[in-house]
Amino acid sequence: MTELLVSLEGTADGRQVALWLALLAAFSHAVFGALQKGRFDPWLMRGGIDLGYALMAAPFALFVVPWPEPHMWPIFAGAFVIHAGYKMVQAATYARGAFTVVYPVVRGSAPLFTVLGAGLVFGESFSPGQWLGLAVLLSGIFGLAAYNLRHVTDNRDTLLPALGLAVVTGGFVAAYTTYDAWAIRQPPDPFTFLAWFFMLDGILMPLLARRRLVALPAADRWPFAKKAVLGALVAYISFGSILIATRIGNVGEAAVLRESSTVFAALIGWLMLGESTGPRRVALMTLIAAGAVIVKFAG
Repeated sequence: MTELLVSLEGTADGRQVALWLALLAAFSHAVFGALQKGRFDPWLMRGGIDLGYALMAAPFALFVVPWPEPHMWPIFAGAFVIHAGYKMVQAATYARGAFTVVYPVVRGSAPLFTVLGAGLVFGESFSPGQWLGLAVLLSGIFGLAAYNLRHVTDNRDTLLPALGLAVVTGGFVAAYTTYDAWAIRQPPDPFTFLAWFFMLDGILMPLLARRRLVALPAADRWPFAKKAVLGALVAYISFGSILIATRIGNVGEAAVLRESSTVFAALIGWLMLGESTGPRRVALMTLIAAGAVIVKFAG
């Protein structure tokens, strides 16, 4: 598998595979976000999910993949710090705002920052058509957030602070997307980075949520455990897919295509969380999808 992925780097086939991986990451990331915004407190849920994927990753990191070379430890430390900041701000955002309002702002802020970062770090550039696609996608995302802000009645008193935190979260998304895309290129085997990343990244949030975990009522523990395991598996699909996509394909394209997750998030918010939808939201979601398509085919 490692040889196959390395052989795809920088090729036309690699960009095609990266497209599908980015779309898979989009869907799974929307599911991942909804899992944190459901029945349980976002801090508690994130702690359970992180504990789950750290425990799953440990055997692979310790006994299956090649061990990291010495130069990788500072790189892992950088990833840990960036992701820790992202998760704390994200949990604070979800605790204050309706999912279908704050999620589009997070995802809308991230791709523009990421495209700029990819240009600085990797020397990538967008064509005029791709910039048009990005503008169409962002107009749909922020239009969806504005529509939701006007009509959603939940958490109105904390919604404006939540929107500010959502923009900060989007900045962290751009930071970790660009940093991780660089970091996964550093070891010869990308699965070394993935396994050790998940094991180390899963340490912080369970520690921060330990009191909530201990205080969880007995009747809620089994439903919570099932949801945490599901979230851990979804995290592997979501973050693993986008990390591999950014190694074998174009970082900026992958980041933008992943933001079609906003469409999936709106559908999940409607179908699973009981949040309302309508023709205007459908039109805005169509804009998001159209922007992603333009970015891909204008490249």
